[in-house]
Amino acid sequence: MNLSKNIKPISYLKANAAQVALELKASGQAMVITQNGEATMVVQSVTEYERLQDSLALLKILAQSQQAVSLGKTVSSADAFSQLRVQRGLA
Repeated sequence: MNLSKNIKPISYLKANAAQVALELKASGQAMVITQNGEATMVVQSVTEYERLQDSLALLKILAQSQQAVSLGKTVSSADAFSQLRVQRGLA
């Protein structure tokens, strides 16, 4: 994602909000909004926001898993399945 190519002043967003919403939804890109010459916010479609949140959640799970492995907090697959069978009343 190259945000530096999609920068608009807040006045543009105010005057063209509906068009901006359509463009962001169609392109999947985000837009940087500036106020008084400084970047103040990033606007993106709900779909892209949700996709980003899902990606961040997966990365968090991966980081937690890597930490658990490095701390030795693991069980063998046989033990894990055995525990699941007991929990589900299948053992």
